[in-house]
Amino acid sequence: ELISVSVHHTERMAVVVGRRVARGWFGKEVRRAASSYLAAIDQGTSSTRVILYDAETGLVVPGASHQQVLSVTTPQPGWAQIDPNQILSSVETCAARALANVGATPSDVVGIGITNQRETTVIWDRRTGEPLYDALIWYDTRTRKIVANLERKLGGVDHLRAMCGLPLSTYFSGVKLRWLLDNVPAVRAAVQSGDALVGTIDSWLVWKLTGGHTHATDVTNASRTMLMNLEELAWDPESAAAFGISALLPALPEIRSCAEPYGVVVASGCSSLEGVQITGVIGDQQSAMVGQRCFREGMAKTTYGTGAFALINTGASPAKSTSGLLTTALYQLGPGAEARYALEGSVGSCATGQEWFCAQLEMFGDAKELHALAETVPAGAEGVVFVSAFGGLLAPRWRDDARGTLAGLTLAHSRKHVARAVVEGIGHQVREVVDAMVLDSGVPLHTMRVDGGVANSNTLLQFQADILNVPVGRPRDVETTALGAALCAGVGAGVWTPEHIADEISAETRTGESVVERIFEPQMETEIREQLCKRWDLAVSSSLGWATDA
Repeated sequence: ELISVSVHHTERMAVVVGRRVARGWFGKEVRRAASSYLAAIDQGTSSTRVILYDAETGLVVPGASHQQVLSVTTPQPGWAQIDPNQILSSVETCAARALANVGATPSDVVGIGITNQRETTVIWDRRTGEPLYDALIWYDTRTRKIVANLERKLGGVDHLRAMCGLPLSTYFSGVKLRWLLDNVPAVRAAVQSGDALVGTIDSWLVWKLTGGHTHATDVTNASRTMLMNLEELAWDPESAAAFGISALLPALPEIRSCAEPYGVVVASGCSSLEGVQITGVIGDQQSAMVGQRCFREGMAKTTYGTGAFALINTGASPAKSTSGLLTTALYQLGPGAEARYALEGSVGSCATGQEWFCAQLEMFGDAKELHALAETVPAGAEGVVFVSAFGGLLAPRWRDDARGTLAGLTLAHSRKHVARAVVEGIGHQVREVVDAMVLDSGVPLHTMRVDGGVANSNTLLQFQADILNVPVGRPRDVETTALGAALCAGVGAGVWTPEHIADEISAETRTGESVVERIFEPQMETEIREQLCKRWDLAVSSSLGWATDA
């Protein structure tokens, strides 16, 4: 039976009456009410969601969720930013409606897990609690000149890789902090006065929700800044000096594990969750790995969201990549637990590319129509190829000078061929990442687990299975990012043990059904697969060299 536990906070102890008694993670005898929930705050690039999970079964509570779309601004080509207060407000709205949908109150919630878009960077004033500038979103490329200058100064993009596992890129938080320090007078003034606080979105939310009581991040988000030593799980002064941001070191958050008490939510932070302890924090892609229960070395998943992200569990030591992948912290389930690591490949544009064709070009009414049209065209899109390099290409190519390219068009083609090319472009980029993973890890891929909103597309997943030549498994709940946050929160609150959430067989027994909804088997002939891969390489070559302002 699933471990039972009462609400249990650092600053308060709320005892609820229950009949089930068990040993919690902290080794104490604890109780859990018959109806209690774990709240997952899933803060993504384009929206925020709050989802309630049953603290006994780990299943989504029917109807207990709410999602709010966010407004990202793009003041210049390559720029992408968002008001951090918009994000905070969306959490309040989503939490209130998720609880109201099932008549729940804060006293019914035993822990909160936060999962978030990584690398997106915020600076705020510790005195006023207000942002000093919009948050710079992870795919923002305004730092290209900074990256180019650092590359020349430091002697290459891999100068810091041995320490932090990452190459120099516009993608990561360190260069975004440098831009903010160089270009925003209010930021410079706050740093000089000692009033600045900096962090990724998780840190911003933790600080605001706890009323400024806690300034902290977790190992997974910290590992995406280029400022954390992967081995020591601590901020690295030499890296900060290399970026020219040593003055920001005192403003950085404390690094903690993914599953432990972070602080209690206050009314001014989120009245709908007042008094509830935040017990889990984890970056979105690592959270999806936890949600997919990829706890064993060699297990891999791909999340199809705003971007597409493939990760493989490499165990207790950081694995070095020679193929352009990122070495990253995967999870640490408790302050005394051993950290686990992963290799990751990131595709900058997945849902973003679809949305561009729908909203900007108005070629399709929505993503559903795009995928429906794509299904009517055979694999290969009859020669049309789309490379979604709107802000450059990420792993494994790392070409900031690439731009979106639609190649192979003839007068015989129509928008249905473009739709197919958009879908296949996602699959091709994921295939390149997976090929690099296999090369770096030395472990052949036998199956790929997938999740994320775009994973609802049968057309995409069948092509992915074909181009990878391995089965692709889609879970019943494709939103495993939120589930991962709930699992971390459950461990941090003492509801579950790390061993228990890793037991997939137990999960299936508990729910009475397989966690896998469908497996897509590869059907493509080898000769066709090789032809499509060659055509993709040709299209990628055509996408390079367009951005020359670095």
